[in-house]
Amino acid sequence: MVPFGTDETICRIVREYSPMLLRLACTRLDSTADAEDAVQEVFLQLLSAPVAFRDAGHEKAWLIRATLHRAGDIRRRAEKRNVPLEAAASSAAPAEDGALLRAVQALPEKYSAVIHLHYYEGYSIREIGKLLGLPAATVGTRLARGRDRLRKLLKEEIE
Repeated sequence: MVPFGTDETICRIVREYSPMLLRLACTRLDSTADAEDAVQEVFLQLLSAPVAFRDAGHEKAWLIRATLHRAGDIRRRAEKRNVPLEAAASSAAPAEDGALLRAVQALPEKYSAVIHLHYYEGYSIREIGKLLGLPAATVGTRLARGRDRLRKLLKEEIE
């Protein structure tokens, strides 16, 4: 692996992980602009205090965890603000109009994160456990409970 901090390494990390991290942040945040900010802040954090990664898996896990944490921070900060309904509706991205995505976003973070990583990014339960630092059994439980909650949310939306 190329030593961290070189232009090649930084460009590779941004090019390789940006789309996945943006999709992940979008599942936690209500606007694409906030998701982009979260991903950019993760990359800035990486540049300002470089982390020594053991391997590519450690690199990816760190980026995913940092993105989830940053998106959670942004979401909590946004919940404290009182935003007029018109402004919130105008900031929503067209891709966020789907009922399924809204339902996934409405789930608590511990469920939406594993659902996103499993169904949108294609990770196995064991891989998600490694990425998030959780036992595979915990990931499986969160996935099952998240699916149940998602099913109830979608059923309520239909009725």
